[in-house]
Amino acid sequence: MAEASSPGAPPAGASRGFGRLTIEVRRSVSPQLRIGALAGAIAIGLTISAIALVLAGVPASDLAQEFIVATLFDPTNLKAVFVQAAPLVLVGLSAAMAFRVRFWNLGIEGQMIFGGVGATAVSLAHAGPDSTRLVAMFVAAMLAGAAWAAIPAALKLLMNVNEIISTLLLNYVASDILLHLLYGVWKDQDGFPHSLKYSASELIPDILPGANGGLVIAAAAAALLVVVTARSRAGVYMRFVSASPSVAEALGVPVRPLVFSTVLLSGALAAVAGFVVASSQEGRLTQSFYQGYGVSGVLIGFLARNNPFAAAIVGVLMATLVIAGQNLQVFYGIPQSMVQLIQAVIVMCVAASDFLTVHRLHWAR
Repeated sequence: MAEASSPGAPPAGASRGFGRLTIEVRRSVSPQLRIGALAGAIAIGLTISAIALVLAGVPASDLAQEFIVATLFDPTNLKAVFVQAAPLVLVGLSAAMAFRVRFWNLGIEGQMIFGGVGATAVSLAHAGPDSTRLVAMFVAAMLAGAAWAAIPAALKLLMNVNEIISTLLLNYVASDILLHLLYGVWKDQDGFPHSLKYSASELIPDILPGANGGLVIAAAAAALLVVVTARSRAGVYMRFVSASPSVAEALGVPVRPLVFSTVLLSGALAAVAGFVVASSQEGRLTQSFYQGYGVSGVLIGFLARNNPFAAAIVGVLMATLVIAGQNLQVFYGIPQSMVQLIQAVIVMCVAASDFLTVHRLHWAR
């Protein structure tokens, strides 16, 4: 007689299967693993992007020429990379600093708008002598951006309002204020919705040969933040808050003042980016000078893992990708959507590498 099987047991002869894939958190991650995973992710992203471009009609032999030689070794394109890198580095620093204290600042574009508004207000009022006007515009932009960032920071700390919602909604408010000004009292006499042109003394000059002064501002901001985050007491406090705000507060860290001041700094950095775009690229306040920088800032902050030095590097690399994409659009007819696809592929690969760096995939039988 056949032996009875126990309840719940698999039928005789049934396969046990191939096992299952489990995810384990690594106890420690070495710098070599992080660097190797990041380099591999970028290589995979670039390979996928190259295949997509070849399928879209770009000759494979021209890819290196367009992305490296024509972009980085042509003086005109290299200067365009530097001009584009300045605001990207600044918005990346803005996002990174806010994220370090667990404040998810998605209002970078609104803070950029108020940076441009503050600078333009000084320009239109002809405040101070011409020799110091540019400095006054810079200071006004910082104050305006910090003041706008103080609103969601206060709502978060005093009323526990979700900063993701408040910062996003305030972007729309800032955009409406900008349109009200440009279609109203600040409208140029030519009838178009933009302000009067800045005078020569109100434009950011080229401080270094081939490099706009905006890049010098961004580099100085990055260097200062590297020192602050690595060497100062505030930087140590930020690391505590990033790890656990409740534990940091129990240890005596002034969490609320630290978060509030850091968010003000984040808003000021975004506002300086708005000032740089208006004063070095547009030459006036326009209705779309800020568009696209908010998402770019969040991506740069994420890819840099909230590190100011890494944010500066990623900002320059993203600017290089932007200029190379513009060249592809002009000479090969590649649509803007293809350029955005390349950026998305690289970001997704880097995000996947971050996950695989922290976690280990294990096949359990």
